[in-house]
Amino acid sequence: MFKKLIKNIAISVAVVPVIAGAAFAAYPDKPIKMMIGYAPGSSTDIVGRMIANDLSIALKQPIVVENRGGAAGSLAADAVAKSTPDGYTILFAQNGLAINVAANPRLPFNGQKDLLPVVGVAATPHILIVNNNSNAKSVADLIAMLKAEPGKLSFGSSGIGNSDHMAGELFLATTGLQAIHIPYKGGSPAATDLVGGQIDFYFAGMPVGLPLYKGEKVRALAVTSKARFSGAPELVTIQEAGVKGYEMALWQGMFVPAGTPTSIVQALNSAVLKILETPEMKERFQKAGVQIAPMNTQQFTDLYNSDIARWKVVIEKAKIKLD
Repeated sequence: MFKKLIKNIAISVAVVPVIAGAAFAAYPDKPIKMMIGYAPGSSTDIVGRMIANDLSIALKQPIVVENRGGAAGSLAADAVAKSTPDGYTILFAQNGLAINVAANPRLPFNGQKDLLPVVGVAATPHILIVNNNSNAKSVADLIAMLKAEPGKLSFGSSGIGNSDHMAGELFLATTGLQAIHIPYKGGSPAATDLVGGQIDFYFAGMPVGLPLYKGEKVRALAVTSKARFSGAPELVTIQEAGVKGYEMALWQGMFVPAGTPTSIVQALNSAVLKILETPEMKERFQKAGVQIAPMNTQQFTDLYNSDIARWKVVIEKAKIKLD
């Protein structure tokens, strides 16, 4: 009797991991929605769609990308934050999310409690570009122009509070200069107006700005990172150009609603990190001017939280208004 009982217990214990494995393997068993809070053709949209394409293959399920632009990406973030935490609605976002969380306490969701960072994908500098007919042939030239006409020159962005907007605001705050901010509904329309001469300068995301620079459609003055960008090593950094202490990068990554099972978070994290290791994806990122920065869940969470804290300080000190 005792031997039979022990045998039954052993069988029961052995069955547990099989059942758990079967439940884990069931995800995903239907299409996944990836929400992007920026317009088609924007830097984050370009990178997000590259990830969605290969993640769909890896998970063997379609990933439907939905662009829900507006409010510095907060409309998409809000929708994901309030969705069912089952792994079938994910958010592909950039540091504009952290900036908005830092700047706007009236958001309809809690950026640190309602969203869960899953995996970091990229951390790429912005590229400062001007029209080919501009008198600015260097950062020093642009600074001289801004000094000569305070508050007259304009710079574009993909929207109020987005990363490219804050790159411009940080530049103005660091140099003590003034310019008019012109927000657009995406990086592409901002770049189009720069090429057409409607705005004077733009801190573009690399996937938008680098091809224009390489194609000689615009003039590039510098990059915003601390070190030079490998995709255009001839360009100086803003710091090298004489603006001490200036540094900014556009990070991008994936989030899910808080409460999503750890097994699903791990599955998504593992799949994306494997995708980023493939030679094909590395080549595509390089061509797009994107700097891969793989981060596991803890690393990405730390970056997200530290960025929120950093921008709170910058916004308060520079008295930047995002509303």
